[in-house]
Amino acid sequence: MSGFLARRLASPAKVAWLIALTWVGCVYAVGLVHQPDVAGNAGGGFWALVIALWATATLSVSGLAGLKTRSKTAQAAIDLFTPLLFGAFLFFLWEVVVVGLGVPGALMPPPSAIFARFIASADLLWADFQQTFLKGVLIGYAIGCLSGFAVAILADRVPFLRRGLLPVGNFVAALPIIGIAPIMVMWFGFDWPSKAAVVVVMTFFPMLVNVVAGLEEASRMERDLMRSYAAGYWETLVKLRIPAALPFVFNALKINSTLALIGAIVAEFFGTPIVGMGFRISAEAARLGLDMVWAVIALAAIAGSAFYGLVALAERAATFWHPSIRR
Repeated sequence: MSGFLARRLASPAKVAWLIALTWVGCVYAVGLVHQPDVAGNAGGGFWALVIALWATATLSVSGLAGLKTRSKTAQAAIDLFTPLLFGAFLFFLWEVVVVGLGVPGALMPPPSAIFARFIASADLLWADFQQTFLKGVLIGYAIGCLSGFAVAILADRVPFLRRGLLPVGNFVAALPIIGIAPIMVMWFGFDWPSKAAVVVVMTFFPMLVNVVAGLEEASRMERDLMRSYAAGYWETLVKLRIPAALPFVFNALKINSTLALIGAIVAEFFGTPIVGMGFRISAEAARLGLDMVWAVIALAAIAGSAFYGLVALAERAATFWHPSIRR
């Protein structure tokens, strides 16, 4: 049904009008739900409006997703705007449902309260971001990925290391963060080095396993061709096998970009100076400051998404020749 309606709306002008109508209604509904006589006591008429807006938002997103254009720039803008529109409507629903039903802020604050707390606590959040991301995450990520790459090259050169390291890697990958983090805090102290150490442990073996697998990606025919050119091991490695392994390397880098942030935040639950995202979540949750908790979660989500996006952009630039990128 939604696909049929989306085809009927396959005109940019119709989609634009429907989007404008939907968001005028959403702005009106948000203003209405914050009225003292509506907040926490919304009636049937208000919820009927929300249901109608849900229907028009579904149509507008479906229609936008169905638009096709020959312009690559316009199509890229449509592809970007579609998830943004969908996400914005989810935030709208979150706002009106929480405020309209009068849900206590200690259970679920509305997005407006989280945003206000985010702006008001910008200096504190920046200090937490520096402690967790710029120190623990980035330093641990760099050490873990580089060391995993180097050991993978060594394991490729020395076969018995491959047979010994990969089972150990599977074992370490199965270890829970909450088991590693307290040990690292005892070994490296309460400051960021212990969090970086947790990140190193979490990122080392995904990189090792992916690079070892990627180095086998070059076919036997390609290796025979390099030998026919009198290329040695290292020349073949640099000119053939590492370029062929780049998709695997970037796969590990993307996986590790999220693992690193999770590991650093969880590690801060077990000991840290009075700064850091994990410390802030733990401290604010203990005193029911859920708006601040969600503000830190939003900061972590923004930082993690930006980090992943930068790695993905680097992948597109480095592996432009790969079929997945060309497509």
